[in-house]
Amino acid sequence: MAERAPFVITAQTALEADGDEATRVASLFASRIRPATGFPLVVSAPSLATNSIRLLLRPDRTDLGEEGYELSVHPDSVRIVAHGAAGLYYGAQTLRQLLPAEIESDIRVGRPWGIPSLTIRDVPRFAWRGAMLDVARHFFTVDEVKQYIDILAMYKMNRLHLHLADDQGWRIEIRSRPLLTERGAVTEVAGRPSGGGFYTQQDYAEIVRYAQERFVTVVPEIDMPGHINAALVAYPELACSRRPPAPYTGIDVGWSAICVDSAGSYALIDDVVREIAAITPGSWFHMGGDEVQTLTPAQYTGFVQRVQEIVARHGKTPVGWEEIIEAPLQPGTIAQLWRVDSLRHPLAPGVRMLMSPGRHTYLDMKYDASTEPGLHWAGYVDVRDTYDWDPATYLRGVGEDRIVGVEAPIWSETLRNISAVEYLAVPRIPALAEVGWSAQGSRAWEDFRSRLAAQAPRWRFLGINYYRSSQIPW
Repeated sequence: MAERAPFVITAQTALEADGDEATRVASLFASRIRPATGFPLVVSAPSLATNSIRLLLRPDRTDLGEEGYELSVHPDSVRIVAHGAAGLYYGAQTLRQLLPAEIESDIRVGRPWGIPSLTIRDVPRFAWRGAMLDVARHFFTVDEVKQYIDILAMYKMNRLHLHLADDQGWRIEIRSRPLLTERGAVTEVAGRPSGGGFYTQQDYAEIVRYAQERFVTVVPEIDMPGHINAALVAYPELACSRRPPAPYTGIDVGWSAICVDSAGSYALIDDVVREIAAITPGSWFHMGGDEVQTLTPAQYTGFVQRVQEIVARHGKTPVGWEEIIEAPLQPGTIAQLWRVDSLRHPLAPGVRMLMSPGRHTYLDMKYDASTEPGLHWAGYVDVRDTYDWDPATYLRGVGEDRIVGVEAPIWSETLRNISAVEYLAVPRIPALAEVGWSAQGSRAWEDFRSRLAAQAPRWRFLGINYYRSSQIPW
């Protein structure tokens, strides 16, 4: 049987969308490919025209869920059909990757823009496919965070977890508590003179807006009751740490703690959660809870219960690091695994796990002993380590039905700029994205490594600093 001809984008190609949401997605797609093609690609309502790319929302396609899509490429037309706008966006990302790598250029490229004829039906495995960016140990600007969002969105990841506060810095404006940024935002790891910084609430809203436009939900984190020295620099009367609160530029953990028996501590936490919740459209608030070495078990579990109540009162679902499962948890709470591979107690009803095991997903781990940035407390993590695991069988006693998804944290102790972040994130972000999106039985390392190698020219056009792993046939 003869192979069908490709669809070729030309200056006459019509880009069509039905309704406001589809038009918004089509406009983003057009803005991405317009510079390289040099074509006008004006978005219009659907017509009977051939030589068209059409984005269609279909309420009856419930089989695709909110994020699935169907992409059909024929010689005279392209159709992306989805039940939800996110599905249209992800279908457009697949279409983008079917185009030649030069489509990522910001200047006009004189070449044909062919797309092979095919049909794809694609639905994600997990609802949560995320990455965490630590902006506390080293601060990253709004534009740098946007660069990271662009990478996540390109690979259909839909959560950006922002680690907004730690011992080294407080990075979000709280208007009712100005001392948090006045005193707590001026330092970062290594104590550079130009270090520190924070997001105004307007800055944060811009990050949230940019992410939402690309179907990425921002999940804010304020780590507590430990990892909280920067806040205690502003409010030393609330400190129950092993050392007096003071500006900190090191990387030791576990020594800071807010006084969990103080009413003032909960008043501060309530103000912080209230203001951040009010400017966060997403459903979740991450309350931290990890590496607490200064509290008794009773103090810790009591603290987790009280903060859960504060988070819920302000309309958000609590998320916390895996240690919170030692406390009674409300249904809907998400516990984020990072180091264990079995649980001492069964999960409470309604509680689910977010899978971020260090030896597979921690992007701040070095690829190998020669990698300059990064750490290696969880071992060396190359691309195959990130790709070749099954979240549903990793944690004894927790099957797929109790897993909300996967997330790749990147801690910034050794990362002073976004270029270093990219170097550790790429190519492991695409690897984890596929773990989160594709069914376990449809994934194969040899196939993936070949497809991943083909992404490198795109990264070069986009100016992404990536690691040339020896595992990939570049």
